[in-house]
Amino acid sequence: MKIDILEFVEGARNARGITVIIDVFRAFSSACYAFDSGAVRMIAVADIDKSFILKQNYRNSVLAGERDEKRIEGFDFGNSPTEIIKEDLQGRSVIFTTTAGTNGLINAEKADLVLTGSLVNAGAVVKYIKNINPAHVSLVAMGYRATISADEDLLCAELIRAGLQGKKIDFVNRIKDLRFGSGARFFKPENIDYSPPTDFFLCTMTDRFDFVLRGEKREDGNVELIKIEL
Repeated sequence: MKIDILEFVEGARNARGITVIIDVFRAFSSACYAFDSGAVRMIAVADIDKSFILKQNYRNSVLAGERDEKRIEGFDFGNSPTEIIKEDLQGRSVIFTTTAGTNGLINAEKADLVLTGSLVNAGAVVKYIKNINPAHVSLVAMGYRATISADEDLLCAELIRAGLQGKKIDFVNRIKDLRFGSGARFFKPENIDYSPPTDFFLCTMTDRFDFVLRGEKREDGNVELIKIEL
């Protein structure tokens, strides 16, 4: 099994085989929490205006997402798992747009199959891929705002790669240390309204969920996430 670790939108465009688009802080952690809170559908959209248009097509739908880490004006939620776990999303559709994660999904056009990746379901991603046993896997670390390498996304890529290779590596301390590196922003008082400390802890609960989210390209160019229980 050939495993490549790539970065940013460019990496998503170049991804081949089974592709995992990784966004730990916070898009694909939030997506897992949304499904766990009862959402029946998530649609990843690259454009804010298209999100508002799409919402009109789905009754009982909500808008979630961010720009510059903050909730978009007119949206129901930001990109915060702390917000999401407080809500009952039972039976609701979530229309979702973020700076990095959803753009990665939209741009992974040459992949054979696309999954989302985060620490909260990394083990499930490994199991799902192992069951398929593909020749080629691309792990795309989307990074901070899709332009700056992010320790948490690269760490998640390493963790998934190690699992696929059957290597037993202890990532516990490295995950904890994210608090003092790329995760330090969650502990700044000025960010508490949109990036609270609880987001850090919710996003670093490794293997909290035993399901994967598979992306399916829609005719309108957006990507629907399908929850697959393992």
